Amino acid sequence: MNNDYIAIACKTLEIEANALRDAIQTIGDEIPCAVDIILGCTGKLIITGVGKSGLIGAKMAATFASTGTPSFFLHPTEALHGDLGMMGKDDVVLAISYSGESPELSSILPHIKRFNIPLIGMTRNAQSTLGRFSDVVININVAIEACPLNIAPTSSTTLTLAMGDALAVCLMEARGFKKEDFASFHPGGALGRQLFVKVSDLMRSENLPIVEEETPLKEAILRLSEGRLGTVFLTNAQGKLSGLLSDGDIRRALLGDSFSLDAPAQEFATKNPMVIMDGSMLASDALVLIEKQKIQLLVVTDKDGIIQGALHLHTLVEAGIS
Repeated sequence: MNNDYIAIACKTLEIEANALRDAIQTIGDEIPCAVDIILGCTGKLIITGVGKSGLIGAKMAATFASTGTPSFFLHPTEALHGDLGMMGKDDVVLAISYSGESPELSSILPHIKRFNIPLIGMTRNAQSTLGRFSDVVININVAIEACPLNIAPTSSTTLTLAMGDALAVCLMEARGFKKEDFASFHPGGALGRQLFVKVSDLMRSENLPIVEEETPLKEAILRLSEGRLGTVFLTNAQGKLSGLLSDGDIRRALLGDSFSLDAPAQEFATKNPMVIMDGSMLASDALVLIEKQKIQLLVVTDKDGIIQGALHLHTLVEAGIS
């Protein structure tokens, strides 16, 4: 029976894919016309629809809003009971109805036109009520639904959703919408973290394990353990960073004949460690630097070499920087 389900799933995808391919062949001036109308809108793009079309419309509104086109979804029934007041003369309406005859939607169309609000219709029938009221009609007709009864909206909702995405992408291109713009609307997401979180936001700047370079190794080891960074920072007489002493440096030193716990820490430290002098560097760029240099810790100093903070690889990972 498992093979039967695989065949059914593949057939469903094939039917829906065919609906998209067929739509490619019929796209015409309605798309650039719709894009021009939305671009000329100084208000908001209001999307409306009932049932499955309404659910698709709500997703469309979210996509438009996050890609630079102010948008929200308005249910026709709510519009009939007062929410028509949410529409303004500077807005544009995108109405979705596969048949073009949804009673709830048809009821608000005269009110939309009464306010001379531009109306873009998505329907299979340009001669339907929705089609006749619309300034532009985007055809969402499909040859067959993927539903075995050819009843449940499947291929048609897939095509409708794809047409909404196509409009959104056209608008992004027209506006020159960039990755930075997208991140502005998603500051809490992964992209937002990559483009807004700075080294200074994540670096540790207090209680840093810092000792003078002449400090005996045994004291430096104690400070290293207390610091919980796996590294202790060495400074010279001027208070400037002169080296890093890590767990690895100590383990390697143990193999040497001259190892002594009373020797100055600088004898075993890494000289000229990797540092940055700009805490405003993006944390994602710092991660690239850490991975390229194959290090665990990045030290932040000012232009005079005075330690300002430290950023550990683990901190970046925990913050979701990738």
